[in-house]
Amino acid sequence: MATTTFLLLLGFIVILTTPLQAQIPVHFVPISWVQNAILKGAVCLDGTPAAYYYEQGQGDGANNWLVFLQGGGWCVNQTDCFNRATYGGSTGSTKNIRLSIEFEGALSNNQTNNPDFYNWNRVYVPYCDGSSFTGDVEAPDSVTNVTYRGARIFRATMDDLLSRGMNGAQNALLTGVSAGGLASMIHCDRFRGLLPWFARVKCLPIAGYFVHEENLRGSKQFEVAFDALIHLHGSAGMLPPQCTSIMTPSHVSL
Repeated sequence: MATTTFLLLLGFIVILTTPLQAQIPVHFVPISWVQNAILKGAVCLDGTPAAYYYEQGQGDGANNWLVFLQGGGWCVNQTDCFNRATYGGSTGSTKNIRLSIEFEGALSNNQTNNPDFYNWNRVYVPYCDGSSFTGDVEAPDSVTNVTYRGARIFRATMDDLLSRGMNGAQNALLTGVSAGGLASMIHCDRFRGLLPWFARVKCLPIAGYFVHEENLRGSKQFEVAFDALIHLHGSAGMLPPQCTSIMTPSHVSL
């Protein structure tokens, strides 16, 4: 009798809760392709055009912007970057990128779960260049045919967002995680310079500081390897000139 009562009660609970859960829709945002990406050189490691996901702000958030840069580490040599471009899925290409993604956390449009940013213009920028959006080499690699154009992806994406209304932003936040967090640091001043003088602009890196092996960090071996990595991607031009004028690019990046 007790077992029967328990099963009936359990079934009643399922009947009550299932419709309530179904009333909470999954919120998907469609892809936006960067305008004239190929012409601007804003391409992934495999040469496919850059993209982003964007949802327009509403109400008192219509002039506020949150831009999130996806992470995923760096590709560290020709072979690694080639593998990303060929087999790495979205880490090196938009060939098979999802046509819509779910916006969650700080990108959610749910006021209860995301009271600070739910009605802002919210942007998610996929990461397919392997260099924290800093690479800038004109010609594809002569051996692997990989392209290093992360800096152009960043600028072309920002151009798109400025044309969508970010040029009138009152508040703007550039953030990201891991390699995207590092990118938010590297590009912070650049991001500030794109926006109106009256805008309140902040940058929030999340886990963007890479802690290296203690026995290598600061060693000549590590410095040479990291300089080679910066050279491979052509990233030095994206680092702050006030820093690179007094130290090597590897020291600036560490």
